[in-house]
Amino acid sequence: MDALSHFLALYAPSGSLDVRCHLNAPWELEHQREAAGVATYHVVVAGEARLDMAGHPSVLLHAGDIVVFPRGSAHRLRAGTGAGAEPAAPAPRDVPNAGLPVRVKANGGDGASCDILCGRFVFDDAAGQALLAALPEMLLVRSADKAEFCDLRALIAMLRRETGTMRPGGAVLVSQLSSVLFGLLIRAWTDETHALQGMLGALAERRLQPALLGMFAEPARQWTLEDMARACHMSRATFVRLFHQASGTSAALMLLQIRMANAARWLARGGRSIAAVALAAGYQSDAAFARAFKKHFGVGPGAYRRTPQA
Repeated sequence: MDALSHFLALYAPSGSLDVRCHLNAPWELEHQREAAGVATYHVVVAGEARLDMAGHPSVLLHAGDIVVFPRGSAHRLRAGTGAGAEPAAPAPRDVPNAGLPVRVKANGGDGASCDILCGRFVFDDAAGQALLAALPEMLLVRSADKAEFCDLRALIAMLRRETGTMRPGGAVLVSQLSSVLFGLLIRAWTDETHALQGMLGALAERRLQPALLGMFAEPARQWTLEDMARACHMSRATFVRLFHQASGTSAALMLLQIRMANAARWLARGGRSIAAVALAAGYQSDAAFARAFKKHFGVGPGAYRRTPQA
């Protein structure tokens, strides 16, 4: 597997597509802040909508745009209303969906129409929540008229079709397609964003791929900077400089993040003792592992295993 595949396997969320909105201007949708670990998203299938979020300029969304709020930030979508105006049309309401796999909302407007899919990515463990906290408050990908995003547009077309017709297995397929959407979004976003930080910044730097692949594949190995630099065919100094330039952090901290994410997943799944998890994460001492885990997640491995999120 390539490094991005390892990353997506390690931090994969569960996806859900909850609502399909068929709206005619004027309309307005308020979204309250979500709980930690929940990233809301919207896919504009047809038409246009304006997005407002405190502390950010208003953004006009077009068909083919996907916007994600990794930290579940409160925001508003609207069309045909002023920035501070009350909705001038009845609030969108649930309508009979004749067995469709998602809820359907509509309103009483008579202006320009807009079709939006609304859903959530849920990261159940502490490692996934840490990843979301490292992402920007809003992640926007514009897929229209970009040949390199043809796979993303194809997925949107599938979601549109599955949420608009009654077909066998529709509910399960929509849920699975929603989870796939996260991977395509991350790939598209890293391809077109030039100011990435953290693990995504390192993933976007092709020259660092051999070192990242090694860390993902063998987190228990006692990696040295010389080992990582050698894998990338660089000197130690060049590797350190490039890694920090790409990610804003160090290779040692990146290895720690990978180890802790794996450890959280192994603890949540059960079947391994804490001692076995410590060894698989690269720690010869249970005590050293427990200290590192608690420092990283704020709770020890035993208590973490007993929490609802695990």
